[in-house]
Amino acid sequence: MRVGVPTEVKADEYRVAITPAGVRELVERGHEVLIQKGAGAGSTIPDEEYEAQGATIVPDAAALFEAAEMIVKVKEPQPEEVAMLRSDHLLFTYLHLAPAPELTRGLMESGATCVAYETVEDAHGRLPLLAPMSEVAGKIATQAGAFMLEKPLGGRGVLLGGVPGVAAATVLVIGGGVVGMNAAFIAIGMEADVYVFDRSIDRLRELDVAFGGRASTVYSSTLAIEQMLPRADLVIGAVLIHGARAPWVIKRDQLRLMKERAVLVDVSIDQGGCFETSRPTTHSDPTYVVDGITHYCVTNMPGAVPVTSTFALTNATLPYVLALADNGVRNAVTRDPGLRSGVNVAGGRVTHPAVAEAVGVSYTPVEEAIRLSTPQTA
Repeated sequence: MRVGVPTEVKADEYRVAITPAGVRELVERGHEVLIQKGAGAGSTIPDEEYEAQGATIVPDAAALFEAAEMIVKVKEPQPEEVAMLRSDHLLFTYLHLAPAPELTRGLMESGATCVAYETVEDAHGRLPLLAPMSEVAGKIATQAGAFMLEKPLGGRGVLLGGVPGVAAATVLVIGGGVVGMNAAFIAIGMEADVYVFDRSIDRLRELDVAFGGRASTVYSSTLAIEQMLPRADLVIGAVLIHGARAPWVIKRDQLRLMKERAVLVDVSIDQGGCFETSRPTTHSDPTYVVDGITHYCVTNMPGAVPVTSTFALTNATLPYVLALADNGVRNAVTRDPGLRSGVNVAGGRVTHPAVAEAVGVSYTPVEEAIRLSTPQTA
């Protein structure tokens, strides 16, 4: 199979979807790898390192999309990339379609088979391709929140860990999954007063052990969150429902309960955001203020640390890239039911039930939709 890796064009995105090690694995299995010129520059990987492992460097995205059968990316395709997709393309990337009906329609119209990293599951129902970026995003969320609390950045002027004689800041982490746990670990390390909210008692027990009593765990309810908001200096939203739009855990009228210039960091923004007042921002312009509360809602937080993020992501995605390239999408999803759950769009249909519900279209089972799509070569 001809596997193409384009340069990411989303604002402030510096990651790349494959490393030279991944190129080597694909080439040794008989696949052809096409890398767009400069695709790895943001992650400090020069073209020469790809070429040394057998990749072919192509001059631009148009040439790459024209030649490739499988497109491997990091972030959701931008409009100019959607326009280059064909019905015989297999796209493998983060998609986050639940809050993006226009992108969903574009992918449906392309006819391409689109597999989303964020809905691929392992044998235990976990999300192995979302996990590494959730770890990065969780850690960045606390770092960014601490930075935005500084007065020159418009914050309250509070040091997260306090000092002897002055109380530490209070950090609320709503959602105890991979993002929330990592956000809490960093907040604990910065010596903040940390509270983690989740609706799973079993998960709260696990977190209590993991934190070694250094953070409080709280069963998440509207009232419990409201009671803590007046104390909060930093609130990190880390709510996820597989494939679906994130639910709101803080409404606009609840912002009045918070301290002036407290900070909200919404890591769920890729799935639409878990605060009613959230809207997507970029690393170049990361914050805005609503009712006196600073909002940080960058949609590609891990893109700020591409050297770390690229290698963490590709370590996780490579086995699936190899499976798709070796077997084609039909055989790959048959062999791996977890990969089946990653197929979001195929044959002009939406094939993930949560995505279909979120964007308001009918759901088509994966097997039926793939039969409608142009065959992928193995």
